[in-house]
Amino acid sequence: MTQTHFTLSNGKKIPSIGLGTWQSAPGEVAKAVEYALKNGYRHLDCAWAYGNEAEVGQGIKASGVPREEIFVTSKLFELHHHPEHVPLAIKDTLKNLGLEYLDLYLLHWNINLEVDAPAGVLPQNEHRVKGSSGKFKLDVALCDDVTPTWREMEKLVDQGLVKSIGISNFNINRTKKLLKEARIKPVADQVELSIQNPQPELVAWLKKNDILPQGYTPLGGTGKTNLRDNATVKKIADVHGVQTANILLSWLVARGINPLPKSVTPERIANNLKLVDLTKEQFDELDALSKSHPQQRVCDQSDSFEPTYDIYQENDPEFSDKVQFAKEQ
Repeated sequence: MTQTHFTLSNGKKIPSIGLGTWQSAPGEVAKAVEYALKNGYRHLDCAWAYGNEAEVGQGIKASGVPREEIFVTSKLFELHHHPEHVPLAIKDTLKNLGLEYLDLYLLHWNINLEVDAPAGVLPQNEHRVKGSSGKFKLDVALCDDVTPTWREMEKLVDQGLVKSIGISNFNINRTKKLLKEARIKPVADQVELSIQNPQPELVAWLKKNDILPQGYTPLGGTGKTNLRDNATVKKIADVHGVQTANILLSWLVARGINPLPKSVTPERIANNLKLVDLTKEQFDELDALSKSHPQQRVCDQSDSFEPTYDIYQENDPEFSDKVQFAKEQ
């Protein structure tokens, strides 16, 4: 039977498909959110960095769906990781969304930018500090140890401003470090997961440690259609009488992953909510397909800042997910 919800480690339930709002153009988001909620969605994935939380809030209000029926996630951006900025960031997000609390608040990245903002002011993009290379500078100490930021996020749970907290774009090594210090355990890790970027070691490790893997860009992203349109995927879709997107999302859910497909097109929004029950043979075919090619990421900011910071540590001889996972087997 198709899974409609996942249960987080703190006992709270989260719908198995969420509407992503990344890269949704201004003027489209409110209508997309309203349409999604009126057509069965009960899970919205947002972020301060997307610059559209106010529109998401408009869509929530226009939908008429009671707040308590909607699972809303947002994210603490890399400008706001300094401890004094966390309370300002959640206040701004809640104001933009028109909400009194979030169901889930994620640490958006395991990187933190240096900022030059007046005391008591929430940093904006213009407060970023440029280095000699012309790239924006990182606060490497806070990148390497996110504990001070996490302590402030834990306080938000205590205050009732967020129900659960989690992480995003964390690999096994960085998550292990956080777990050693955390008073409140992260309930989810939102990372890029698709048939092009399956990350089997990370997914298995997260599930073993009762941390829900959430998948952004679950259909491979714009232009990444080589596997989405693969003959195997099309064959399985034809058997079930659905589109290839439904097969790929169903495969992710069957792996224990919470996918967050993004769309502003009503037909696609409605379609992405339809999951099918894959047979074991079909699941195994898709699994084999995911392992038949080099991993392809859509999003990697490792070389975007000064200094370069190896976010995923994929080729690190000690800290890659493959090595870290193998150590525990």
